[in-house]
Amino acid sequence: MSDVIIRALEHTDRPAWTDLWQAYLEFYEQDLAPGVTGSLFERLLSETGHSGCVAVRDGRLVGFVHYLFHDSTWSNEATCYLEDLFVSPGLRGGGVGRKLIEAVYAAADAAPCASGKVYWHTHDHNKRARRLYDHAGTLTEFVKYERPEAPGRVST
Repeated sequence: MSDVIIRALEHTDRPAWTDLWQAYLEFYEQDLAPGVTGSLFERLLSETGHSGCVAVRDGRLVGFVHYLFHDSTWSNEATCYLEDLFVSPGLRGGGVGRKLIEAVYAAADAAPCASGKVYWHTHDHNKRARRLYDHAGTLTEFVKYERPEAPGRVST
C-alpha cells in the first residue's frame, strides 16, 4: 500500500485519532474511565514514555500504533513494547498494519538506549491480526497473567 504514509502523531490529529481509538476500544470491548483517552493522547506527544505513529491515506488517518521503551532485567539496554495497533477495518490486510509495525521496528533500531527488541501481545481470537503477526514477528511460548481486580479499587 504505497499510498499510505506513516508519520509521528501530531496535535492536530486528535479528533481523527480519537475516532480510531474509540473503534479500537470497541473491538476489545473496553470502556475506559473518563480522562484516560485525553491523558493518553498528551502522553503520546510528550516525548517521555509513550510514543505514537499514524498511518495517513489521502489526508485521512487510517491507523495508529503506540509503543514505549522500558528497562529490562535481562539487558542493560531498553526494550520496546508495542502496546496498541489499529487499522481501519476497510484497509485491513492491505499492508497498513505491517507498515506501522515496521515504524516501531525502525524506532527501536534508532533509539540509542534500545536493544532493538520489540514485543507485543494480542488476544488469541484476533485471527486476522495474528496472520500479520505471524509474518512480522515470532510467536513466543510466554503466557500472560494479571493480578485479579482488587475489591474496591477504582482505576483512573
